[in-house]
Amino acid sequence: MPNSPSTRNDRRWTLVIVCTATFMLLLDLTVVFVALSRIQVDFHSDLGSLQWVVDAYTLPLAGLLLTAGTLGDRIGRRRVFLAGMALFTAGSLGCALAWSSLALDMTRAVQGVGGALLFGVALPLLGEAFLQPRERAAAIGAFGATMAAATAVGPLVGGYLVEGPGWRWIFLVNVPIGVATLIAGRLRIRESRAATARGIDVPGAVLLIAGLFALLLAIIRGNDEGWGSAPILALFAGSAVLLTALFVWEARAAEPMLDLRLFARPYFLGVAVAVFAMFGTLVAAANYLALYVANTLGFSPSATGLRFLPLTIAAFVTAPVVAGLAERVPPRWTIGGSLGLAAVGLWMMAHLDGDSRWTALLAGFVVAGIGLGAGAAATSNATLSLVEPSRAGMATGTVNTMRQTGLAAGVAVLGAVFQRRVGDSMNDQLAATVLPHDVINALSKAVGSGAGVHPAAALPGVARQRVAEAARAATSAGLDDILRIGAIAAGACAVIALITIRREAPAQQVSELPSLTASADTAAHPPAHST
Repeated sequence: MPNSPSTRNDRRWTLVIVCTATFMLLLDLTVVFVALSRIQVDFHSDLGSLQWVVDAYTLPLAGLLLTAGTLGDRIGRRRVFLAGMALFTAGSLGCALAWSSLALDMTRAVQGVGGALLFGVALPLLGEAFLQPRERAAAIGAFGATMAAATAVGPLVGGYLVEGPGWRWIFLVNVPIGVATLIAGRLRIRESRAATARGIDVPGAVLLIAGLFALLLAIIRGNDEGWGSAPILALFAGSAVLLTALFVWEARAAEPMLDLRLFARPYFLGVAVAVFAMFGTLVAAANYLALYVANTLGFSPSATGLRFLPLTIAAFVTAPVVAGLAERVPPRWTIGGSLGLAAVGLWMMAHLDGDSRWTALLAGFVVAGIGLGAGAAATSNATLSLVEPSRAGMATGTVNTMRQTGLAAGVAVLGAVFQRRVGDSMNDQLAATVLPHDVINALSKAVGSGAGVHPAAALPGVARQRVAEAARAATSAGLDDILRIGAIAAGACAVIALITIRREAPAQQVSELPSLTASADTAAHPPAHST
């Protein structure tokens, strides 16, 4: 690729525009954390409705990322990027104007579709623009820092917007930025596509979205409906059938959106497990940590965001450092180590009780933030090293699908554990009080929905204090459970990553996957010692 000033200028613009779009769409994964308590009050939402504020966004992200990558390979990545930005901006405006929980969830889904198109072509656009290993490492460092910063800074930005103009502005602020990015992308990003692109796998995309939707709905509704109830069992069965059909279809399709042979390669399997675990544990748990800081400890939205600042700074500083080590440190250590740090950080937070202050989370925030930043940079670089830039759509799309699937599943599973633990604890603590049984059940459900001590405000003096104490203890117990579960899961996946990810694996996999790659070793990935 010629190294003329105009070419360098185009590359810089591509990096800035892609990072801006990535920041916006990942910010919207976490910016809602501190807004959930206000949304809950405005729309009288239960925990299930709050979970769908997150999962309605992540579900289309997970289900359409692979299709978006393939679509970009086929019709042009710039074209798909611009379409995604237009949809994301329109969805953001719809969220700002939502009049109910259902309307908010539906417009969040529109955001998610746009985000899938953006994210599906983000890394392939960078891979095509930055062919030299050192330049690519720098670009991936910036991309990883952007991902880490957006994921971590969301609560801080959201806090000030929610406390200032209101929670609707966490979405409305996207509109002018989206319009500006759309114009810049049209003027500055060069079009690129694969020389021989695959067809669009519509049945695969439908089966994936439908199967994940049924699974998430079953998990989210399980506590309320009863895990052995006919509707929940039917949803689990339907999800199993749909996801099984997906794997059968992908194994037999002439041009599948997901090449299942990728998961037979230890290197790729390790990367996929790592991103799934990072978002399914640490990032998912951040939803409930934000509710705890705001509703149980009583901090304002902006103060809640500030309490997440140690995690933000740690992630932002770590990402470019780890990206710069890509040529010297094998990816098994950076990726496995990042998950290990996330596990340690989660475990350090899991010692809460009714008297705990926010500082009990501080050390864990720092350690987990280092893991989050390291993981964002390391997995992005490792994914691009698997394939040549012109065939990057499927590999990066698969990894990003695992990332969003992990978040959606983590929010649902951890939420179910949290709701059950908090509800049981509230019932046990209030059983000996004079409060009527139906009042105890209502209070247990409200606190289990993440409302913290707020339900106690409607009660008279002595009862108010007793219920507030019970709510603090119950919420702390619920958080301890999900933090420990997250720590154990992240630790186990760190071991898997250390075992499966090997330095020589990318070169082997590229040569063994003719449907994904051609012979472009020099441009596609560095030598084995620097991968």
